Amino acid sequence: MIRKLRLKFVAVCMAMVTAVLAVVCFAIFAALRGNVEDLSRQVLHRVIQEAAFPGSGRRPEIGVEIGGDKLLLPYFTVNVWPGGGGSYTAYVTGGTYADLEDTEELAAVLRDCLDQKGMEGVVQSYSLRYLRQDNGIYIKLAFVDMSMERAMLREMMSSYLVIALAAFLLLLGVSVILARWATQPVERAWRQQRQFLSDASHELKTPLTVILSNAELLSALPLEERPARWTDNILSESQQMKSLVEEMLTLARADNMAPSAVLAEISLSDAAGDCALAFEPVAFEAGKPLEDRVTEDVEVLGDRDRLRRLISILLDNAIKYGAEGGTITLSLEKTERQARLTVANPGEPIPPEQLPRLFERFYRMDASRGEKSGFGLGLSIAALIAQEHKGTLRAESDCVSTRFIFTMPLKK
Repeated sequence: MIRKLRLKFVAVCMAMVTAVLAVVCFAIFAALRGNVEDLSRQVLHRVIQEAAFPGSGRRPEIGVEIGGDKLLLPYFTVNVWPGGGGSYTAYVTGGTYADLEDTEELAAVLRDCLDQKGMEGVVQSYSLRYLRQDNGIYIKLAFVDMSMERAMLREMMSSYLVIALAAFLLLLGVSVILARWATQPVERAWRQQRQFLSDASHELKTPLTVILSNAELLSALPLEERPARWTDNILSESQQMKSLVEEMLTLARADNMAPSAVLAEISLSDAAGDCALAFEPVAFEAGKPLEDRVTEDVEVLGDRDRLRRLISILLDNAIKYGAEGGTITLSLEKTERQARLTVANPGEPIPPEQLPRLFERFYRMDASRGEKSGFGLGLSIAALIAQEHKGTLRAESDCVSTRFIFTMPLKK
């Protein structure tokens, strides 16, 4: 799918590039052609004005400058004297055109020219552009050879086409690079979605297997002989499945950009104190006493329930993975513009390269931890809640402790 998306991106880009290059080339060709034709007409007017009288021997070199180069255009002038019965007498009065020996060919050029009604035009069969002046006594004709004009147009357009082809290939390479860069977020999201579905299926499969196994054992025994522990197992696994589904729905709503946090003025100090009070017995039973250092009157704009869930996730994580007998610390302080909440627990340091991955969905450092590992969704949800409150959540770890630090703006 990603490959098709990249190909479509490149195809669309190159179609647009091709259209733009085609328009530019056509515009350049039209401009060059019009410019060269205008210069050729100017040459004709100069030829008419500078043509020597018969016998004077003057043959001025007539040329045009295109791109800094002077192009000499072969030309010749003819005076035509009308005669009786539609005949005429013609005299070549000057020019630099070499091929004037064939009188029959010259007569054919003059007939073609005189048959046309306009004062200027083109004799296509001989590639000549002409200008006619009639003074009432005779007709003065000036001819300029168009073959060099056309050759120059072809040469210049060939150069522009080579440049256009080089630009096309360059932009093709750029489009391929851009396609890879532009589709990276989509590819990453696609991989995460596939991994999410795979991990979710695995997490749901485990409790389902336990439930089915216990249900089969229960169904095989008489009612009065069914042990309560199997029923307890079914209930426990069902609750785990419900918790997993709720966490997955929370993340799914976030992926769909559905608003979940209702912001209001609340006391983050009260929320942190409530969570500390709730987790004190849990930490005590785990042999990891909880110590709180909460600054009073830390007011923020947030969703109380969502912030309490974030703090609960961090405390639960610290109790699960803190060192035996170590003290878990919950601290809340405020700076000039931000509230800073830190949950720290002693334990083995986490490698720096793994710290950013702690907030990935279903990521667990040690899959062998079993039930203590949970589903690997808690920290992802905590990071999501922090983002909803325009805050940040990061992890730090060293030989002293592992710390999760949440910061968010204070109420203005």
